[in-house]
Amino acid sequence: MLKKEKKQDIIKKVRKHEADTGSARVQVGLLTEQIDQLTKHLKKNKKDNHSRRGLLQMVADRRTHLKYLLKKDKKSHDELVKKLELK
Repeated sequence: MLKKEKKQDIIKKVRKHEADTGSARVQVGLLTEQIDQLTKHLKKNKKDNHSRRGLLQMVADRRTHLKYLLKKDKKSHDELVKKLELK
């Protein structure tokens, strides 16, 4: 679970314009942070299969948003991937 301040920092980092709070770019940024946190949790708690399932759903959701972004705006996609240090 992301704290309010962390969420706002991520939104400021990846948003396209001032009022942008729910675009694909912002959702990918938020999902990336949640995935990082859950990955750290799962390294400590190897048998937590319920959280592992949630992680897989988040990864799939992020992949879907990235595909959409690639289809609609390749430049924005490339910029976002570079900013978030995704492969």
